[in-house]
Amino acid sequence: QVQLVESGGGLVQPGGSLRLSCVASGSIFRLKAMGWYRQAPGNQRELVAAITNGDDTNYADSVKGRFTISRDKAKNTVYLQMNSLKPEDTAVYYCNLKAGTSYTDYWGQGTQVTVSS
Repeated sequence: QVQLVESGGGLVQPGGSLRLSCVASGSIFRLKAMGWYRQAPGNQRELVAAITNGDDTNYADSVKGRFTISRDKAKNTVYLQMNSLKPEDTAVYYCNLKAGTSYTDYWGQGTQVTVSS
């Protein structure tokens, strides 16, 4: 079983920054990628950023230039540095891990990010 534990969410003013962290533990075989998704009320869950085991990264157009994903392989931890936050970034952010030949998805419990003055 794989466990993902997120931290770092909170309330921030527009233009501010937050850093999310996600620690993966458990039986992780053939890790393929880790990433962050978000879901705002009334919206579908969407990809924010992802990083593969080979360190290739992918970002949603709405966050390019503002968010940076990184990973500490030794600690099985993925980070999301979020700068220049906007009210439309408000959502629950979920950590995701894909592993195995079938790219099985594992999810964290989510952390709330609220951007408001």
